[in-house]
Amino acid sequence: MENIMPVQVIESKIYFIRNKKVMLDMDLASLYGVQTKVLNQAVKRNSERFPEDFMFRLTKEEWDNLRSQIVTANPNVSKVRSLPFVFTEYGTLMLSNVLNSQKAINVSIQIIRVFDKLKQYAISQNELTGRIENLEQAFINYAKDNNKNVTEMQKAINYLLDITRPSKIGFKTN
Repeated sequence: MENIMPVQVIESKIYFIRNKKVMLDMDLASLYGVQTKVLNQAVKRNSERFPEDFMFRLTKEEWDNLRSQIVTANPNVSKVRSLPFVFTEYGTLMLSNVLNSQKAINVSIQIIRVFDKLKQYAISQNELTGRIENLEQAFINYAKDNNKNVTEMQKAINYLLDITRPSKIGFKTN
């Protein structure tokens, strides 16, 4: 399967809402090559496939907050008449089943790979942070045991933590 679009395009359409990585219905419709209305109708016809952990509708506050952050990046945002749905990783996978086209299947595979890549990145960053924190504790214990200045060591460790801290992906609306 060849890539339909660059990974960066998909990554730029993933937002962080209610502590979940999600994609807007309008962005998914665009990726799948269908109108948002068509995508939402397919979801309505198959509502049993989309529980709350697969898909949910944004609140007005969440939408206003998100819209204020992405309005210049997405020209379709100003055309929205009702609060949009957002889909989690599992919801995007389920969409390929209800849209039932080869393009939907290919795009869903790409989206799932991007979600997985983001998970792996987060896991590696957490592991790195844990290792640095363990080193910090070892240095503090060493300094205490040998009457060394802990402050200078903590500054160096905090610098390492700052430069290895992952950048946030998407937007947080809570």
